[in-house]
Amino acid sequence: MEATVLGERAAITSEITDLLRKHGITSTLQRVEIAQVLFSKLQHVSAEQVLEKVNRGRGIVSKATIYNTLRLFVEKGLIKEIIADPTKVFYEPISTDHHHFYDVDSGELIDIRSDAIKVDAIPQPPQGYSTLGVDVVVRVRAMR
Repeated sequence: MEATVLGERAAITSEITDLLRKHGITSTLQRVEIAQVLFSKLQHVSAEQVLEKVNRGRGIVSKATIYNTLRLFVEKGLIKEIIADPTKVFYEPISTDHHHFYDVDSGELIDIRSDAIKVDAIPQPPQGYSTLGVDVVVRVRAMR
């Protein structure tokens, strides 16, 4: 059984390494571990959650490394950064285009299908700029 688990872990690490390479990112142990957390399941995670999951109480990857790696992954188009409010930033693997509800009380981010929101017009960007996309975050609170 242990050999199977080790084999599966090696296969996952190999897939992550290939994914990083395809995005022009040099693989390091820390980058692979951070990517494994991000791609283990489709989820929205904060930098603090990534730090906690990568270190699992061991403290081997610094907070600065987490933030720098997340920024690199965003710049290279590997993951998406969602700014829910000025103090809460989430990261998720890029899948399909979609928007989000942000529960201001629980801090939870919930997906909204892209076709559920209609944007009729986007203004022309300033001279010399191009539009990269539109991300909608709808802030919600449970009714009391």
